[in-house]
Amino acid sequence: MSWLAAATVLCVCVPPGQAHIDSSVQVTAGDIAAAVLVACAALAALSRGLRLPPNVLWVFGPMVLALAVSTLCARDVVMSLTGFVRVLEIFLLVPAAVMLTLRRRRDSMIILGAVALAGLLQAGIGIWQVVTHTGASFAGRNTRAVGTFGAVDVMAMATVVGYSLIIVLAVILTCSDRRVRLAMVPAAAVLGVALGLALSRGSWLAVTAGVAVMLALWSRKLALRAAVGAVAVAIVVVGGFGWQSSVLGERAQSITASFTQPDQSVGDRFSLWTTAFGIWQDNPVTGVGAKGFPAHRDGYAPMGLSSGSETEDPQNGYLRQPLLSPHNQYLLILAEQGLAGVIGFVILLGGLVVGLARRRRADLAWLVAAGFMTTSLTAFAYGDLGGPTCVLTAVMIGMVAAAALSGPAERHPLQPSGRRSRGRRSYGRPDGGGSERPLVPGPRRSAVRALPPGGPA
Repeated sequence: MSWLAAATVLCVCVPPGQAHIDSSVQVTAGDIAAAVLVACAALAALSRGLRLPPNVLWVFGPMVLALAVSTLCARDVVMSLTGFVRVLEIFLLVPAAVMLTLRRRRDSMIILGAVALAGLLQAGIGIWQVVTHTGASFAGRNTRAVGTFGAVDVMAMATVVGYSLIIVLAVILTCSDRRVRLAMVPAAAVLGVALGLALSRGSWLAVTAGVAVMLALWSRKLALRAAVGAVAVAIVVVGGFGWQSSVLGERAQSITASFTQPDQSVGDRFSLWTTAFGIWQDNPVTGVGAKGFPAHRDGYAPMGLSSGSETEDPQNGYLRQPLLSPHNQYLLILAEQGLAGVIGFVILLGGLVVGLARRRRADLAWLVAAGFMTTSLTAFAYGDLGGPTCVLTAVMIGMVAAAALSGPAERHPLQPSGRRSRGRRSYGRPDGGGSERPLVPGPRRSAVRALPPGGPA
């Protein structure tokens, strides 16, 4: 079923179109593929007697319970039910289905390869859009890379490219095959260029944090050298070529000015954060229910908040999109699910982080999980889950859960006894210390031979 999970990842790249904005309930090609994946995983679990590790219940259960309570206590239960299904899809159903597909190491390679391929596809399209001036409008020119998503989901391409860059970098660090590592270098360069051309300041910060943590976990000396090299390159590019006057340079400089002289985008974000906090103060325990933020926004919004965000591209034309969320995942959960939801969300994230720390190992899947978690924890501070990339995030959460919640001493229920992984390439440290064990290790045969009936001689 790993190929079905990979197909789900690639379906995320299908353009949603303008109907994605006009409808209050947004169903994309990725959602349809995810539903098929969940159904097939459930049928496989029932027919083969498969089960998830027991600690999955304790990590995912509190958030699902809090979500159910907030939905039942919502003022508009019908609308909250659609949000309930959406959150359940992202944080339970798809991750569980992905865990059920990971039977061998090859399965994880297929899914991660699909994510990397999707990122490279979006990067290539995004760079072409900038070169041909067919991207989203920015400062009066169509020079913003948005991939197949268009200006309707202006940050979606940066999300996909960022996940892909994390995976490619992990391959460079962990693969013992020198030819594979060299092939990944130009791929990383393309992804880095596309990420820069997406002009998403939050994505820059989130991916930088993820890359920094991956390098530090792999080698502190390597992380220090990379930091020094990045500073040197920045000095040469900005000072030598005068890029501080370009759109990219001005966008980068605006990060430091966000708190002293915020632009309209940053100002609206701060206003939305204030709005979400005000909603929570009046609904502290269970919030206003999933999908309830837009209905309560105007009653708490400051006077300076814009009525919507303006986007434009050659495919969709000019659109004015309503501000449907506070652009902060933590504050969104606080406003819509209250303290109960925040506690459940913290248990989920904390359980995954602690699980990764307890099961640390030098392989590709673990390093990708560490980089993804760092990127996501940072990204949640400036954005929330929405749009077609939700399904991709859910697939990655499933990969993290597989690496974090199945301990090395417990039998992974999906690892067939007596069978070995068919993979031949070793993914481990560059000295060749790779492993052919599955992503979630199976049972270890005891090294002690059975004693004869009469006991030891």
